[in-house]
Amino acid sequence: MSKIKEAWFRRSVRFRIATMATAATLIILLALAWFSGRGIGGLLIGSADRELQPILDAAIADVAAGRIPHPDTPYVQVRVLDTAGTPQDNLPDPGLKEWALRDLKGAEPVLQYSDDPPTRWIGTVVTAPDGQQRLVVAGAGLAGYEQAQHVGLNWLLLAGVLGAAATGIATWFAVRSSLRPVERMRVAASRLPAGQRLPLPDSHDELRSLAESMNSLLDRRDEATERLRRFTGDAAHELRSPVASIRVQAEVAVANPDPVLSQEVLADIVHESVRLSTLVDGLLTLARSDAGELPSAEPVDLVAAAEAAISRCTTETPRVTLQAPTGSAWVQAAPAEVDLVLDNLLRNAVLYARAHVTVGVLPAGGSIRLVVDDDGPGVAAEHREKVFDRFYRVQDDRARQTGGSGLGLALVAELVRRRGGTVLVTESPDGGARFQVRWKSL
Repeated sequence: MSKIKEAWFRRSVRFRIATMATAATLIILLALAWFSGRGIGGLLIGSADRELQPILDAAIADVAAGRIPHPDTPYVQVRVLDTAGTPQDNLPDPGLKEWALRDLKGAEPVLQYSDDPPTRWIGTVVTAPDGQQRLVVAGAGLAGYEQAQHVGLNWLLLAGVLGAAATGIATWFAVRSSLRPVERMRVAASRLPAGQRLPLPDSHDELRSLAESMNSLLDRRDEATERLRRFTGDAAHELRSPVASIRVQAEVAVANPDPVLSQEVLADIVHESVRLSTLVDGLLTLARSDAGELPSAEPVDLVAAAEAAISRCTTETPRVTLQAPTGSAWVQAAPAEVDLVLDNLLRNAVLYARAHVTVGVLPAGGSIRLVVDDDGPGVAAEHREKVFDRFYRVQDDRARQTGGSGLGLALVAELVRRRGGTVLVTESPDGGARFQVRWKSL
């Protein structure tokens, strides 16, 4: 069965549609032909009944008046019998079976197949003037009855097969004609240069919708390609700096085996290694996020996480303080994500603050806000939306040489966004920058 299904789906859409249309039409037409062929006999019988009824009515009137009926139609038999089936009109026995006599006395028409040709009889019981009950019947032979059913059924079946074949051929050409624009669109898409888009058909139909969807897909593809190219170039550029620094310093240490100089060089190498490790970790986190990997969420106490992040911040200047409600403030996220967001925001604030940094945890309805304020130079309005882009650096007083990679705030935005939260930067009441993160609360 699986091989048949596989072979079926290997065929073209045109073939499958034409085959299904032919099969459905053939089944319907053959069923109609069968029932219609069987109905031919009923038509012949109904026609005979309509011709016999006036003749029977005239014979009934004659018998009731005491006369012997004499029909004017030569191929119709009109007989007068007693209730036992014995002829009362001095004519030969009509050869009616017992079951036929019983039905005729009940005024039920009968078709006696044993006759050649089959005879259709209708009749009823009439009271003669002498008080005797008489069975008056009228019958006619249905010449060609069997042949008409047989030949008619064969012709109808043949017509059904031919009709199904004609439907299949018409469907084949109709589908072929309908798919021709799709084929042209496929060829055009395969030859489409970078940056070009498919022309939209004038008609507002499915083909236009398909072209619009393909153009939208091409837009997303080009955007993703450009983003990947830019990300790869920026990552390579950022990785080159610490790697080159480590290499140069290592070469200096090898060329100058002075213990004091070696210790200084090793300290610089450790610093560059930490920077390189942080950069690689950030790149891996962004790569996993781009791939759709999302760790399972669990309740995280944002107050406790903020206290732990402040304790990890070993700097004495600027001073870092926490403003949070008494108790807990629970959000739904991965603990590692919350720690990464807090560490990056604190690192960024401490880097640019002059004297103090304030971390606030503020419940607000169905969400919880994390606010980090510093008293540094702040972020100009034209840069506030771009600071969360990867490898973006503000070229102003806030962007002095700090050795940053431009990934910290991008990580914050990505981690918060994929949990359904928001992040933005505004002006702090302390004169510096205020970073606000909003998570859904439990």
